[in-house]
Amino acid sequence: MHPPAEALLAWYDRHARSLPWRGSRDPYRIWVSEVMLQQTTVAAVGPRYARFLARFPDAAALARAEWAELAEEWAGLGYYARARHLHRAARAIAAGGMPRDAAGWRALPGIGPYTAAAIAAIAHDEPVVPVDGNVERVMARLFAVEAPLPGARRALAALAEGFAAQPAMRARPGDFAQALFDLGATLCTPRAPACALCPWRAPCRGHAAGMAAALPRKAPKPPRAALHGVHFALTDGAGRLLLERRPEGGLLGGMLGLPGTPWRARPWEEAEAMAHAPLPGVNWRPLPGAARHILTHRELRLRLYAGATPRLPPGMESLPAREAAPALPAAMRKLLRLLGPGAGFTGA
Repeated sequence: MHPPAEALLAWYDRHARSLPWRGSRDPYRIWVSEVMLQQTTVAAVGPRYARFLARFPDAAALARAEWAELAEEWAGLGYYARARHLHRAARAIAAGGMPRDAAGWRALPGIGPYTAAAIAAIAHDEPVVPVDGNVERVMARLFAVEAPLPGARRALAALAEGFAAQPAMRARPGDFAQALFDLGATLCTPRAPACALCPWRAPCRGHAAGMAAALPRKAPKPPRAALHGVHFALTDGAGRLLLERRPEGGLLGGMLGLPGTPWRARPWEEAEAMAHAPLPGVNWRPLPGAARHILTHRELRLRLYAGATPRLPPGMESLPAREAAPALPAAMRKLLRLLGPGAGFTGA
């Protein structure tokens, strides 16, 4: 039996977090916030969300923007496929109109069940329950589901959707969704859940069994695959850094980066790496150390060579050193740190 939605909503009315995207029923603003919050912390998203909306205030403005503008604004947030999907979906909205329910949102590029349900509940009052990691954790503890993730996801989603039968949830679906998010983020946390303060403490089976902190159980993760690459930091006499835009597909697709080798499973020998150096005749100097960047399922291990040229050839993409780091993804900023503090790459 599901606990009463009224208890959670009453708790939310007293303890709801104050977040920049709360209080709006604008589906565009809710959509942008939900996409930004995927795999990114609330603390990191807050200031970037306001800046993003100032630059792209609505779906029409985002649809009109060139990809390079969006890539520049997204730099540093990671998981860059989110930005590509956001851009494509904005153009689909510009052509066909804003969706009005979860099914319509699901039809857009890059929008999965969770994001579609979150927008539909908060913006359109559709009685659906979005299920993210916080909600999975709450459901696993509330119903003492011991089957490990990711295999238990379908069962946990079904348990969450069971709340849609309650009149209190149907009257306030957006608030109920956000109350679940806040419960998981502030009380039913991954470690040391604050069960004494939880509005669902009494009916929580995981708490009653003394196993709340151990749930949800997770299947062992396979080790991350390592990918190796060599990159080249080439500056000219005007203090500009040579850059290139990565191909649309693959890791960091469509983002600016330092030119270099492809990423592959085995390390690069210097001779074969030099075949990918951007300009002939440059005296390349290998820098000590390496940059290590962790992705969800892979790890990048990157080495850097530095060189200088009097002038970059016309038509090659570049930025002044002082502007380069903020425009680059985190993996590339880590590479720039190998140049040392005197290199002029502020923000790296």
